[in-house]
Amino acid sequence: MPSLFAAQPHFGKGLRGPGRRATAGAMTDPTDAELDATGLLCPLPVLKARKRLAALAPGALLRVRTDDPAARVDVPHFCAEQSHALVAQSDEASGAMTFLIRKGG
Repeated sequence: MPSLFAAQPHFGKGLRGPGRRATAGAMTDPTDAELDATGLLCPLPVLKARKRLAALAPGALLRVRTDDPAARVDVPHFCAEQSHALVAQSDEASGAMTFLIRKGG
């Protein structure tokens, strides 16, 4: 039986450091950090985004990539509730979504 995580080559390695730039996707703005939450289901993408944002300075940009259908509602709601700005949201042909979040401060 194949491993559940075999299709997720970057599982657990989705964080990118300061000043990194995304190499693919519709949004190519420079970001301060990146979180790959593909393969994670509600509420984990939002919980991991919250934890990652906590470590960033106000105004920093976090790019979150997820394939959880609930994230379409959860991420914008999280941003509104926590005073973060949802700068952009895009859908990929693969079914994944990418969110660009600016940390509030």
